[in-house]
Amino acid sequence: MAVDYKHELQSLFELILSEKASDIHFSVGSHPIIRVAGRLMPLLKKPILTESDVTAFAKVLMRPDQFERLDRREEIDFSYETSQLLRFRGNAFFQRGKKSIALRLIPNVIKSFEELNLPPILESFTQRPQGFFLCVGPVGHGKSTTLAAMVNRINETRSEHIMTIEDPIEYVYVEQKSLIDQREVGLDTPSFQSALNAAFRQDVDVILVGEMRNTETIATAVTAAETGHLVYSTLHTNDAAQTISRIIDSFPGDQQDQIRVQLSSSLIAIFSQRLVPHITGGLVPAYELLINNTAVSNLIRENRIHEIPSIIETGLEHGMIDMNRSLAKLVQNGDITVENAFTFSVNPKGLERLI
Repeated sequence: MAVDYKHELQSLFELILSEKASDIHFSVGSHPIIRVAGRLMPLLKKPILTESDVTAFAKVLMRPDQFERLDRREEIDFSYETSQLLRFRGNAFFQRGKKSIALRLIPNVIKSFEELNLPPILESFTQRPQGFFLCVGPVGHGKSTTLAAMVNRINETRSEHIMTIEDPIEYVYVEQKSLIDQREVGLDTPSFQSALNAAFRQDVDVILVGEMRNTETIATAVTAAETGHLVYSTLHTNDAAQTISRIIDSFPGDQQDQIRVQLSSSLIAIFSQRLVPHITGGLVPAYELLINNTAVSNLIRENRIHEIPSIIETGLEHGMIDMNRSLAKLVQNGDITVENAFTFSVNPKGLERLI
């Protein structure tokens, strides 16, 4: 009897919702696997997937042109929306010569700062007329969700033209006070770079760049922040100091002085976050916040990036947040275990003094 793969996907998506899972994986030779509260769980009641199963799922999930690219051994980012308006961000790839698929559920309701347990100070970075705000951290730690909350707060409170450039589009916004255009790389524009350049001619106020993948995109994003736009973006870095170093080091040596000067004046803040298992289940954010003030700006311009962590540690009165203090507070409030606090700390010795 032939398998109805669209129906089978629907039943798996219903299971994801009931189990409050964030991700599902399809790999040849394994049961489908879901991720719940950070832990992988194989669906042992579902059959082990064959190569034809994964190929059939890919055909349901992807456009024909995307599937053709996958067949040419290209990795493909894509999005998929069900008839129940569930949205997934997907990536299809080959491993050991066989197709695999990873899907992440994108909630259809954009949560507020309060619902996400994010610090209220993020509200202030939605009211700036221009500048460069970065949300950083490892893959899967809520960067896109945080930026969606920020963009939606602008949508709720300000009359602005917002442009998102994503690969693929994740959260879909319902226009309130703002005009919102959402462009998907590969579908609506050939590249992040092309869409960013075009935004200068589209009367845009706020730009969300889903990811800064190359030097050209970073350079254009920084220029946009300098020329009257509020720019949000992400990087896969561990903390604020590493983020600044990564940006500067991505440029050739003869251009690094220029980007340091541009970044020192255009940067608003860098928010680094981790999702840590909560004692009662689920995940709770721990975070670091660097706010660009005169001292920070001087350190960037003078290439003294290594001094930034100490500025954050002593910058509480300026609204800065130290990751270790954030983790220690979660431990003291009974939200996370001491063991997990040390697991997620980038400076365990510093954390010892606070716990």
